[in-house]
Amino acid sequence: MLQAIAYKPPPHTRLDILYQDEQLIILNKPSGLLSVPGRGDEKQDCMLSRLQMEHPQALVIHRLDMPTSGIIMFALNREMQRQMSILFEKKQIKKQYIAKVFGALQQSKGIIEEPLITDWINRPKQKIDYKIGKPSTTHYTLISIDQAENSLVKLEPVTGRSHQLRVHMLSLGHPVIGDQLYAPDQSTDTSHRLLLHAEKISFIHPVNKLTIDISCTADFT
Repeated sequence: MLQAIAYKPPPHTRLDILYQDEQLIILNKPSGLLSVPGRGDEKQDCMLSRLQMEHPQALVIHRLDMPTSGIIMFALNREMQRQMSILFEKKQIKKQYIAKVFGALQQSKGIIEEPLITDWINRPKQKIDYKIGKPSTTHYTLISIDQAENSLVKLEPVTGRSHQLRVHMLSLGHPVIGDQLYAPDQSTDTSHRLLLHAEKISFIHPVNKLTIDISCTADFT
């Protein structure tokens, strides 16, 4: 197992609420904050615990990696949690991320289909494994290339494997800037954070049947 990275969550000032109704709340999670509590007293501060200070009934729907920022959703009752889980299982929730990666992408768009599995010796890292890996698909689109020859890309995951976007971009030879887990030698002098952000989510609300389409701009674009 890899040595754990010290947990230093950002200070809590207020909840950045993007959407809220009686069943659901959507927040902008800051980079460096766990989605849910980790092991040990020092990892109890997380997006869920901060939300539960104002909404004790809040329940987890999905998670973002600790260093990833952006859109995260929580249910405000058990039935909504169940209904949203069904939408995820049926792939009826569309998610879009934005990332800045090392190097200039050669293709303007493409599809990455690399099967992923936990790298148990080096966990929490994930790895590509063509024998026992779970099918994983990511669509990518090049947005721009900066003066340093790094690329801003749009990422649309079809599946939701752990660390999927990070490992898939690494497989192309373009790791996400600031990734202390998958590109530690490159990340330290380039960015103070992982440049990966959940910027859009859309789905049909299970209760009111309205189209929910939420956007949240990244701070590094």
